[in-house]
Amino acid sequence: MNFLRGVMGGQSAGPQHTEAETIQKLCDRVASSTLLDDRRNAVRALKSLSKKYRLEVGIQAMEHLIHVLQTDRSDSEIIGYALDTLYNIISNDEEEEVEENSTRQSEDLGSQFTEIFIKQQENVTLLLSLLEEFDFHVRWPGVKLLTSLLKQLGPQVQQIILVSPMGVSRLMDLLADSREVIRNDGVLLLQALTRSNGAIQKIVAFENAFERLLDIITEEGNSDGGIVVEDCLILLQNLLKNNNSNQNFFKEGSYIQRMKPWFEVGEENSGWSAQKVTNLHLMLQLVRVLVSPNNPPGATSSCQKAMFQCGLLQQLCTILMATGVPADILTETINTVSEVIRGCQVNQDYFASVNAPSNPPRPAIVVLLMSMVNERQPFVLRCAVLYCFQCFLYKNQKGQGEIVSTLLPSTIDATGTSVSAGQLLCGGLFSTDSLSNWCAAVALAHALQENATQKEQLLRVQLATSIGNPPVSLLQQCTNILSQGSKIQTRVGLLMLLCTWLSNCPIAVTHFLHNSANVPFLTGQIAENLGEEEQLVQGLCALLLGISIYFNDNSLESYMKEKLKQLIEKRIGKENFIEKLGFISKHELYSRASQKPQPNFPSPEYMIFDHEFTKLVKELEGVITKAIYKSSEEDKQEEEVKKTLEQHDSIVTHYKNMIREQDLQLEELKQHISTLKCQNEQLQTAVTQQVSQIQQHKDQYNLLKVQLGKDNQHQGSYSDGTQMNGIQPEEIGRLREEIEELKSNQELLQSQLAEKDSFIENLKSSQPSPGTNEQSPATASARDSEQIAELKQAKSVPVPGESETVIATKTTDVEGRLSALLQETKELKSEIKALSEERTAIKEQLDSSNSTIAILQNEKNKLEVDITDSKKEQDDLLVLLADQDQKIFSLKNKLKELGHPVEEEDELESGDQDDEDDEDEDDSKEQGHI
Repeated sequence: MNFLRGVMGGQSAGPQHTEAETIQKLCDRVASSTLLDDRRNAVRALKSLSKKYRLEVGIQAMEHLIHVLQTDRSDSEIIGYALDTLYNIISNDEEEEVEENSTRQSEDLGSQFTEIFIKQQENVTLLLSLLEEFDFHVRWPGVKLLTSLLKQLGPQVQQIILVSPMGVSRLMDLLADSREVIRNDGVLLLQALTRSNGAIQKIVAFENAFERLLDIITEEGNSDGGIVVEDCLILLQNLLKNNNSNQNFFKEGSYIQRMKPWFEVGEENSGWSAQKVTNLHLMLQLVRVLVSPNNPPGATSSCQKAMFQCGLLQQLCTILMATGVPADILTETINTVSEVIRGCQVNQDYFASVNAPSNPPRPAIVVLLMSMVNERQPFVLRCAVLYCFQCFLYKNQKGQGEIVSTLLPSTIDATGTSVSAGQLLCGGLFSTDSLSNWCAAVALAHALQENATQKEQLLRVQLATSIGNPPVSLLQQCTNILSQGSKIQTRVGLLMLLCTWLSNCPIAVTHFLHNSANVPFLTGQIAENLGEEEQLVQGLCALLLGISIYFNDNSLESYMKEKLKQLIEKRIGKENFIEKLGFISKHELYSRASQKPQPNFPSPEYMIFDHEFTKLVKELEGVITKAIYKSSEEDKQEEEVKKTLEQHDSIVTHYKNMIREQDLQLEELKQHISTLKCQNEQLQTAVTQQVSQIQQHKDQYNLLKVQLGKDNQHQGSYSDGTQMNGIQPEEIGRLREEIEELKSNQELLQSQLAEKDSFIENLKSSQPSPGTNEQSPATASARDSEQIAELKQAKSVPVPGESETVIATKTTDVEGRLSALLQETKELKSEIKALSEERTAIKEQLDSSNSTIAILQNEKNKLEVDITDSKKEQDDLLVLLADQDQKIFSLKNKLKELGHPVEEEDELESGDQDDEDDEDEDDSKEQGHI
């Protein structure tokens, strides 16, 4: 406040003195008037004066205006006037043109008034609560005031809002306001709120900001929309850029799929308004934010796959090959496609299959390379094409092979009707345009990056230099151009290509050294004292010569490692060589190129280093320095140690493979044992069930045997049969009594029959005279015979006191029941016979199961013996491994004594393997115990 009073005091007196008095009177009225209308009119007057007399109103009225916001919330009109007045005081947005000094003073006033306002955090909280009012005259000026506060002192206001309860959530409601003015200004407010604050960005994202913003963009017409679309896209970038959590949330919420309609550009591309170009540019940048190389690899990869699956990549390629697209949109589209396919095999394969709509169709890669080597194309477009080609080949050995194959003699089109990627690269490599030379050299180097196979294949490439002369290899032609003293940019590009080509490829080093002119040229370049411009070339020549030493397999006697080092010491000097080698990493453009993969240069003169090449320099600079200072004896010892280590490594690897195989066999045996155990348990269960069934059948058989009786009497069988056929025991007893009674009656009748027989015999013996008594005996005899026959027919039925008809009926009934009992007895006998047969079969099955169990037990014993033998063999192998590890350890100690760095990876691996072996041994012991 004292500062502001000092500023005011420094201003000239005069008419302003009168205005200051007026402002003071208005402030007194706001503070002391009891009538709401008077206070409202006073605040309205202060609002009208606040733009012209910003300083005076701010100094005298700010405290009274804040008090109005606290006490007069019931009247929306006075609240609106107070918010507008505060906005005019704090904001630096002035419509009229002002001088630079006035502008700077205005900005200072805005930040000072903002600092005064937010000094009491309750003021910001009060402003947030006012934004909940739906009244337009309160909410809109409140939004503008809070936006101005954020623009003036963003971090401080962000922190106050962050700790305020539901502070961010209240602001998110602005996006759902039906009044477009408030909604649009709400977007601007959220832009300022989310700038460089990851915590607020996450809260806004989880308050469904993505859904609402994408809805607004769709409603406004996507890329054809107005400035509201631009504001929404800027807010989306704030939420997603460098915020991995929000990027993952955006992908998981399937919002990438909603980006595809943004790039559906019609065939008529002539009508590109400035706003549409801006919108589409921001949309492409938003895609790049999701797949930026600076993001975590996993997050980038998942977004790349989602973009391919939803058709977004295909849509971008359509724009890439379309006609009438503005140059800056085309350039940004190429950069976007580059990062969408970078390191993603599926996307790279799709891009390789894209053809340009020409006749005949040409691959998109070929069309883009034609632009890259064309010096009439814009510089930024050529840089974008180079970046696209680099991203296409990044971690894509398949694509690298396809590019190199277009240079090989067997695949070159003899008719010359079509141009391949390899021919375009060679054409650019040897053209008169130094930028084309550099771009083609870097592009070809990326086709060889971390791919030893293609480095060897490229050695087969032959070039026809002129008619009548024999063809020369591509490697030789590159060195020829170097020796001709071309432009620095061309030589730097060729040297980067040669360094990439020869690194980690002893065969290429041998081919390079085979040309006797190459080494003298390099040593001559390094040894000369040239100007600062040539120092970079000297450094690259030193790197190339160092690579020729470090990756030399000593196959050429005249250019062995030791002879080359002696040559360096004699003609250059080791210290001088190392100093020249250090020129590369000390160059001012080296650090700039090492930061980002994208070749983004302000002008062609800055196009010197490639990002991947800076990685190679960082990797090789130290090892080449060590290799130069090593003596021949150290080299020999190192070679011997390396060979010994390789032999031991091969032996250890062999034993490790054997152990792995035995582990697999043991695992298979364990699984086999577990399978046999399961089968054994199943068979034992089946045997138990069968034994139980046999016991049940035995019990049934014994029960039947008891019921039938040991003496096999008919009565017992009859009674058991009837009982088993459902006849009640009382009825069986009654029938038995009747049978006994019938038997006694039968015996009585038989005795009577015997008496009658004896009587008949007496009669026969005492016959009367023949004449008179002939008929009588015959008649008596016939009558007796009839009686005998009748008695024989009903011999088992006569009961005293009953008629013959009743006796005959009972006899018939009894005989019927007896025949039924006899039939059931037969059936029981047949059932007993069947049960006996079943018992025999079950006994045979039980015997078979017992034999199977015995076989399985024998097999289990054999497997246990095999496991014991395998464990013994494994113990022997572990002993051998321990001996080998001890030898390796002693050899590594020797290496360390010689000053050679030894990596600890093998030791860790050996330790890990021992731990694994111990675990396997414990498992085997536990299995044996089981």
